[in-house]
Amino acid sequence: MAGAGSVRAIRQRISSVENTAKVTGAMELVAASKMRRAQERALNARPYATEMRAILSKLSSYANQSRNSDSANPLLSEREVKNFALIHITADRGLAGGLNANMNRASASLMLERQSEVDRASVLAVGRKGRDFFRRSGFPELGEFTNIGDFPDSSDILPIARMVIDDYVSGAVDQVFLGFQTFVNAAVQRPTLRQILPINPPEDDGENEAVVDFLFEPSPDSILENLLPRYVEMQVFEAVLEAQASEQSARMVAMRQATDAANEMVSDLTLTYNKARQELITGELLDIVGGKAALEQD
Repeated sequence: MAGAGSVRAIRQRISSVENTAKVTGAMELVAASKMRRAQERALNARPYATEMRAILSKLSSYANQSRNSDSANPLLSEREVKNFALIHITADRGLAGGLNANMNRASASLMLERQSEVDRASVLAVGRKGRDFFRRSGFPELGEFTNIGDFPDSSDILPIARMVIDDYVSGAVDQVFLGFQTFVNAAVQRPTLRQILPINPPEDDGENEAVVDFLFEPSPDSILENLLPRYVEMQVFEAVLEAQASEQSARMVAMRQATDAANEMVSDLTLTYNKARQELITGELLDIVGGKAALEQD
């Protein structure tokens, strides 16, 4: 039989879970608001990134460069990979379901694979969750960037791109990959790993386009020299925008699920509370009837 203490504990538990549901519900609304803006920024960046890849593809076909020659642009030149680097983009905060864990797992698999093939595999962490994960894993740290905000602009991302560009040109690293969550929809975010250095110009298939000769001033090589760093910066910025949209979407879904689970728990606890309270009242009534019967016998 449930006692008064048990009934009181259940009532306190109900109150606690109801408060939790209010908090997670509020967090869901905040995440939904941020998600709409983050999603809009990520989707708006995609056409720009696609067009820039197309320009790079056409321009590289005109540039008289050999990827393995001494005259090749440093960002296009491939060399033996002895030092590998990964730009690992995660969130600064948790409460986003399996978003950060999935990204950490995908990046860790790549790092373990490359670690056995190169002399050094290092991480440039963007976001505290990824930074903390790789610190515990013991991988060398190329650098870290945290607290870039929910809606960063290109100037906030520029130092990340410049760091890997400078390290690649100087020979400190020989290959750079980018790891981030691609935003698919509110319920789906896909871990993505992409090489950004050395740059592999997209192939131009030339479908449905007339053959046109272009005049470049001063030259395709000179234009590429200015375009390639912007191309790397654009890829990093696009990845951060995708990661931000993914984070807010995952957090909104996670908080919605938490709110639903809390409300379901309140329903179950309320049923348990009613049963316990009924047992307590029944017990008290039996005690009263028993006591009255004992007095009548006396």
